[in-house]
Amino acid sequence: MKKSMMAMLGLAVCMSVPAVAQSIPEKTGINSLMGVAPRTEDFVKIATISDMYEIQSSELALHSHDTALTDFATRMIADHKKTSAALQDLLHSGSVQIQQPTALDETHQDELDKLKTLHGRDFALQYRSDQVSAHEDAVSLFRRYAENGENAALKTWAANTLPTLENHLQAARSLPQ
Repeated sequence: MKKSMMAMLGLAVCMSVPAVAQSIPEKTGINSLMGVAPRTEDFVKIATISDMYEIQSSELALHSHDTALTDFATRMIADHKKTSAALQDLLHSGSVQIQQPTALDETHQDELDKLKTLHGRDFALQYRSDQVSAHEDAVSLFRRYAENGENAALKTWAANTLPTLENHLQAARSLPQ
């Protein structure tokens, strides 16, 4: 019942605000609930910010004295730098004409700022929680775009990147609690 009400509300909002309608469902989570692919512009923006957040939050985790955490963080930095570079290559190839964001959005910046204030076990628990949440979102985003995205080159890239993100999610869930 709740999902159908959310879907109907999202549909009503989309129909009443056509100029920004396609971004609203992704921002509100309605696309994810309904399994709908994001617009290409939204996909590029969210994937870019996600990579930036993963790299920056994992750089903070490198200062941890927890080997499991630092090993995971080292892997996140390396893997997300690779996906960032691959996305930039696609964008520079001309097959996708979209401007990437150059900074975190407010939500991710707030999460990063919170992590900066934490230490020890508090940091480890928050970092783990953030990584699980971020990778759940990324897996959903990439799966939806790989299945039904608008741009063929990005669909292929999303499909090829998805197994790595699924592996990251599994690894994040395996971090000590």
